[in-house]
Order: sequence, then structure tokens, then C-alpha cells
Amino acid sequence: MTPQTSERKSRLLGAGEIDVSFEFFPPKSEKMEQALWTAIERLSPLCPSFVSVTYGAGGSTRERTHTTVARIINETALKPAAHLTCVDASREEVDTVAQAYWDAGVRHIVALRGDPASGVGQTYAPTPGGYENAADLVAGLKRIANFEISVAGYPEKHPESPSLKADIENLKAKVDAGADRIITQFGFDNTHYLRFLERARAAGIWVPITPGIVPIHSFRQVAGFAVRAGASVPAWLARRFEGLDEDPATTHLVAAAVATEQVMDLVDEGVKSFHFYTLNRADLVYAICHLLGLRPLKAAPLEARKAAS
Repeated sequence: MTPQTSERKSRLLGAGEIDVSFEFFPPKSEKMEQALWTAIERLSPLCPSFVSVTYGAGGSTRERTHTTVARIINETALKPAAHLTCVDASREEVDTVAQAYWDAGVRHIVALRGDPASGVGQTYAPTPGGYENAADLVAGLKRIANFEISVAGYPEKHPESPSLKADIENLKAKVDAGADRIITQFGFDNTHYLRFLERARAAGIWVPITPGIVPIHSFRQVAGFAVRAGASVPAWLARRFEGLDEDPATTHLVAAAVATEQVMDLVDEGVKSFHFYTLNRADLVYAICHLLGLRPLKAAPLEARKAAS
């Protein structure tokens, strides 16, 4: 007699079961701006719950972030979430930026402590007269307006945290200050995310915790990001991309397989929400979303799409 086996959850996905969001970064040149808007136009029919726009180290992209967010509001039906940090700015300066976002129609902020202007890995020091950390920033934003606020979580702990316990305590402080959602740093070993989820729930953190996913367009580049962000790169992952530095076509196929395996395994664990770090490229993200059951909404006039959102 053939034993009964249960079907994997990831093979039973139907339309509307999975929720996604996308992260973009503000462009530095006209060519990069074209690439950004090509990606936005490709991904927007998938109806993400929101799209976030990053804020450079030390607030270095403040104006470009605001310009990109404003264009998303004016030209699309997407719901933008603007990144905002504490770095190199007084409370008054940060509050002014936050109020300007609210006045422009932004209702969602990704509140981050931020990296020093000198770069990731350098020692962080609060700006005199500024917000001390992300928890302080969350509380300040909630005083300004009723923003929806997402914050960062680190399954392998923040590089500057002394321990996993201290990292969870810091995360709980952000939630207690008013954070509505946690978006995790990207990673490649799902075990880290699942253990992080267990630690957070055990600490009384019950807001949604969305895993961050980054498709690997360039293994060397993404591995460098991971090292600076405190995310481990498993040996098995390095082996999959070994010898492909000069072979972008095969890299693309391998990257699609790796990312699909990761998200489908998480779906099998009950995860139904994903945040994609797009790096302003749509192709791999779109393919993964298709496998997750998302289908594009047919184009409609902007006014109609905004009314429906």
C-alpha cells in the first residue's frame, strides 16, 4: 500500500494567498532612473502591499528619496513607504522631513537608525540633539502623525549587537514604541529566520515579521552586501555560483532556482508575506512572484487604480 503524503503548501498556492512588497533605491543618474522606472512599471501590476524607497548612509540621498517617493505618488497607484534614519540630523530636521512626507500623502515610514555617513561598519554615534536610535525615532514619528511604521529585524543579529538577546531586546523596544511591522535583513539560510521568529514571539513581539529576500544578480556583489550587513553566506550557496563570474546567463538561471527554493521552503513553513530587495531590477523578482501565485492586474487608468487601492 502506498503511504499517504501531504502536498507541500507551496504547490497549493492560489491567487491572493501571498503578500509581497518591493524595495527600490533612488537613482544617481538618468540611466539609473530609467532602470528604476522600468522595474517599477514591470512590478507594479503585481499589486504589492507597498514599495519602499531607501535612504543613503548619513541621509545622503534625502532629496533623491523624496523625489522618487513623490513621483511614485503622482504617477502610480502604488503605496510608497519612505525610509527615514536618525543619522546626521537633529530631531527638528527629521521631524520636518517626516511632516513633508505626510503632507505629500506618504502614510508609511520605514524607520531605521541608519548607518554612519562614513559607511557600514563604522562606529555609530547619535547626533547631538537628534534621535538616539530607531526606537526613539519610531516614538517621535508616532507623535507627528499616525504613520504606519516598519522597522528592521536581524535574524543573525545586527553587526553591532553584543548578543542575540540584546538584539531582541532592542527589537522589542522598537515595537513597544509603536512599530507595526518588522522587515528582516536578507539572508540565505531559512533556519536563521525561523529561529529569529521563535525568539521574537517568545519575547512577546507579535507584529508581522516579514522575511527579506534578495535575488542574486551578482554573487560577488550580494556576498559583499551580506558580509557588511552581518548575514552569513553558506558554503553551499557559494558552490552554486562557483565559476559563474563571467557567465551572467547561467548566473541568472541559478539565481532564480536559489531564490525560488528559499521562498517556497518558507511558504511550506507557513510564511505568506515577503519583502523583496529588488536592487532596481525586476526580472527575477517578477518570476519568483509568478511562482508564488501572483498575477498582474490588467492596466487601468491611474485614477481608477488609485480609487481601487
